[in-house]
Amino acid sequence: MGTIARQSFYNVISILIAFALGGLNTIVFYPRVMGPEFHGLIVAMLANSNIVQPIFSYGIQFSVIKFYSACTSKREQDNLLIFSIFLPLLVIIPLIVTVYQFESITNYLFADDSPAKSFLFLIFGVAVATAYFEIFYSWLRIQKNTVFGNFLKEVYQRVMITVLLSLYLVGWLDFDGFVITLIIGYYVRLLLILSYALWVYRPEIHWQLPSNIGVVLRYCSYIFFTGFSASLILDLDKSMIEQILKPEYVSFYTVAIFIAAVIDAPSRAMVQIVSPMVAEALNENKQERLEELLKKSSLNLFLVSGLLFVLITTNLDAIYKLIEILNEKKGYATGLPIVLLIAVTKLFSASLGCLNNIITNSEYYRYLLIFSIGAASLAFALNLEFINSYGFVGAAIATLVVVTLFNFLKIALVYFKLKIHPFSLNSLWTLLLILGLYFIFKNIEIDVAPFYSILIKSLVAGVLYLVLSYFLVLSEDVNEFINKFLKKQ
Repeated sequence: MGTIARQSFYNVISILIAFALGGLNTIVFYPRVMGPEFHGLIVAMLANSNIVQPIFSYGIQFSVIKFYSACTSKREQDNLLIFSIFLPLLVIIPLIVTVYQFESITNYLFADDSPAKSFLFLIFGVAVATAYFEIFYSWLRIQKNTVFGNFLKEVYQRVMITVLLSLYLVGWLDFDGFVITLIIGYYVRLLLILSYALWVYRPEIHWQLPSNIGVVLRYCSYIFFTGFSASLILDLDKSMIEQILKPEYVSFYTVAIFIAAVIDAPSRAMVQIVSPMVAEALNENKQERLEELLKKSSLNLFLVSGLLFVLITTNLDAIYKLIEILNEKKGYATGLPIVLLIAVTKLFSASLGCLNNIITNSEYYRYLLIFSIGAASLAFALNLEFINSYGFVGAAIATLVVVTLFNFLKIALVYFKLKIHPFSLNSLWTLLLILGLYFIFKNIEIDVAPFYSILIKSLVAGVLYLVLSYFLVLSEDVNEFINKFLKKQ
């Protein structure tokens, strides 16, 4: 786990910085500078862009990770990388031309009074930049070089948003100028990762298609539908809230989602480096190595994400009091139930470790297509029903139901097909530790200012969590990391 641990550590640092900046942007700057309505509109448009991005990339970034280590020569590897640049153009150009050619398409996709309809150029512009960013990031991941790419993916765009909001605040940008500069910022990020990817490894151009192009395209097609469906699950809620309710509700919902998403930070860090290793283990038929990666990633992520779960969910009242003090606006506290619902979803997903990577890179990836289409269809139906019935909290209920159901299906698939699963006895002890500390500390109220309440309760709960997990030896990797940290002091 040396490479995983080292790069995951740096990736976690990047992601923590990103979440800190993202927190300032989402909770303070966006609502205060733009107000909930414009904030919600920007989030809704970027959510639509995230839905379109998998269509543009057509799954080729995942194909690069899956097939690169299986190539038998450098020439085949280079052909695959060059092919990954040109394939998306066969999708992007016809699709954009078609949408702009037929106005009926946009009328069908957006409500008549939806402001997002006027910003199609933002949705498409960011989707293209993000699609190619993911492709060149996959070039770095197969070289086991993830730190700079992860920094660009997580930190860069948060810094960019902070700068743009500052310019908007002082009047140097109006809303349209903000949108244009936002698009430019995404293309600057693309240029940076392109330059770095070519510096790390520059493929030779042979103008030949990959020898296994049929297999690659078939895999791309499955991943395309899977990725598109997954994006729908992740961002459909924001888009539907904007159309069914009002843009300001997207702002309230986004703040709640962001708070819960902190639990996902360790998963995002580890998966960046684990995915190529999973592909190698599958390509070389190393079953024991595969099971080791699954169980270690599951336990470590469950333990670390569990700590974040406890710290966040036991401080929700104080967190929302602090948010409303910072923003001088009411309404955000209505999203408090959303945080708890999504936090449970994130914690369960973290407990699966690299399970998704195993399915994606194995011969059973076809099942993901069935799962994803089913999940996206169910998500659409539940969001439509629950948002109309329960308001924007209904979107979080829909997400919890869909993610939980299909996570169980993924666990069953890997168990029956590969005879492995992510859990162990220590997983049960970790769950009991999380639940025990949650029920103890959620009922403790400290009668001080919200910031100090969060600080005191987090310190006590965090120290108790780490001490108990250390002496119970729930994770050898976490204990080893703590031992190394203590020796340096």
